Order: sequence, then C-alpha cells, then structure tokens
Amino acid sequence: MAEEIHLVIARNLKDIRERKKLSLDKVAELTGVSKTMIGQIERGESSPTITTIWKIATGLKVSFTSLIHEPQPDTKIVLRDEINVLSEDNGNYRVYPCFPYHEEQRFELYFIEIEKDGYHHADPHIEGTEEYVTVFDGEMTIEVNQSKFTIKRGDSIRFKADRSHSYRNSGDTLVRASMTIYYPETQ
Repeated sequence: MAEEIHLVIARNLKDIRERKKLSLDKVAELTGVSKTMIGQIERGESSPTITTIWKIATGLKVSFTSLIHEPQPDTKIVLRDEINVLSEDNGNYRVYPCFPYHEEQRFELYFIEIEKDGYHHADPHIEGTEEYVTVFDGEMTIEVNQSKFTIKRGDSIRFKADRSHSYRNSGDTLVRASMTIYYPETQ
C-alpha cells in the first residue's frame, strides 16, 4: 500500500537536505520557507501545499517529483502474472512491460512473445531512440528502413528505433525475446 504523501515528502526532503549537507537554516534561506515549517515537513507533522513544495524544489535546485515520489527499492521482483500484457495482431504479438520508463534511467524493458507468423509494425520513436533485442527462443525478422535482419535463439540486435521498424516471427515456433528501449536525454 502506498505511503501517505506527507510522509514521502518528509523522507525525501530530509534525504536531499542531508545529501547536500545543508542545515535547516540554510534550507530556509534558499527556499524562503521558514525553518520551523521545514522541520515540521521533515518530521511528517505538516502536509505542505503544492506552492510550498515548488518553493523547496526551486530553492534546492531539485525536481518537484524528487520530493513527492516514493523512492524505488534497491531490489524489485516483477512477477509475470502481475504484468498487464499488451497484445496486437489478434493476440499473436504480446508485450509484457517489466520495467517501465523512468526519467532518471531513460530506458524501459519488455519481454515479448510472437506466435508463428505474428507481426508488429512500430512507428518511429523520438529521435535518438535505440532498441536492444535478444531472442531466447525462436527466430525473429526485424525490418528497419527496408533492411531485414534475422535474429535467432541466443542472438541480439541493436538498432536506431527513430525510424519505421517491424518484428515478425519468421520461424516455426513461438518467439520469446527481451527488448530494451533506450531514450535520448531530453532537452
């Protein structure tokens, strides 16, 4: 169950302040929020307004979301049965989003399955995006800008995904593969 937001903010603010080696007085000076209020927020005794959170974020030169998001655990297990599968081509192309995109990491990781003769066409992603695909079972043909590449069990491919591309099961058995999509740093 998600932790109450004011407790998340309390922990994040304290962690940021300690990482930056700032006193409560210095945080108050940088943010324009009183030392008393900063202390109350850090202790979880006050639920700050959006305006106050923005003042703190701006003063500390951190993102707004760094104050309000729950930190990710050091270890996370993703159970296949808990993933919301996405499918196309009448269920012949299935995508399991294992690790969704987070701005700090700039990538997302999927497990994909393609039934015999299954196909998926992908429009170009944003400029500079790359895909990394490893086939664990079966044989897949990936087409990028009219160039075709056949990837078999144990093989991997990296390609620029900022152009039209597609995936086809070109073998006789189910394709199982992992896909990592890496996004460029946004300006």
